[in-house]
Amino acid sequence: MIIHVRQVAATCALVCAAGALLTACGAPRTPRAARPAPSATSAAPSRPPTLAPGPAGLARVFTNGPRTRGRTVALTFDADMTADEGARAAAGERFDNPRLIATLRRLKVPATLFMTGRWADEYPRQARSIGRDPLFEVANHSYSHYAFTRDCYGLPTMSVDRMRSDVERAYGAFRRAGVPDPMPYFRFPGGCYDRRALKALAATGVTAVQWDVVSGDAFATDADAVARQVLDGVRPGSVVVMHCTRSAAPVTERAVRTIVPELRAKGYRFVKVSRLIGAAGGHR
Repeated sequence: MIIHVRQVAATCALVCAAGALLTACGAPRTPRAARPAPSATSAAPSRPPTLAPGPAGLARVFTNGPRTRGRTVALTFDADMTADEGARAAAGERFDNPRLIATLRRLKVPATLFMTGRWADEYPRQARSIGRDPLFEVANHSYSHYAFTRDCYGLPTMSVDRMRSDVERAYGAFRRAGVPDPMPYFRFPGGCYDRRALKALAATGVTAVQWDVVSGDAFATDADAVARQVLDGVRPGSVVVMHCTRSAAPVTERAVRTIVPELRAKGYRFVKVSRLIGAAGGHR
């Protein structure tokens, strides 16, 4: 209950004396959008589920959810942009894919987007729109999209002492863009990691999220082939890796238009990664 400033002061004093709405007599607290103001009877907001580090202090790696708890599948999309690709973006290359996001919304498909901080800096309005849409969740794909190991698909390599700061820098980019609640999940650029990378990641408190189904959409030109690869690979609890980058994955949106109805016809339900991690026993 919010006490309006026009109410008679004596009424507020009476309520306070009765102790019924003590906090309402002070300065009203503005609640966050779409969330009720806290009260003595409301439950504390739950945190996203994560996997605790392993015995060696290494970040845990999540690849898929339970296979025996119903037909659920998580579509994930990497919004890639390497730190040194600004000149290419300025020249007109598109690293975003608004049509894909619109299709996911039209089909009402929950999804997790692993976004680089550099992508959020380049497309802050899109990052904010995605981050504020309850259909989606935004997770961390590093700031720079530099590899955390050597020999990772030709990506520039990051030194160990920069790994933690690069992850944290990405979260800073999300905040600048207006993403309200980025998830504590991280996907390694190129999917490349080793023991040193997992040790560095553990210090950030995030869970590493990989996949068990490769869509093959990167640089693909045949949408039907991408769709078939996904449909052939999905099992209950699967995490599918795809891309949200027009220049590097031009047929993804068309493939999704095939993938979604066919999986639904097979009884699959689309969920976000957080739902699969929670089902796998992730801690809150």
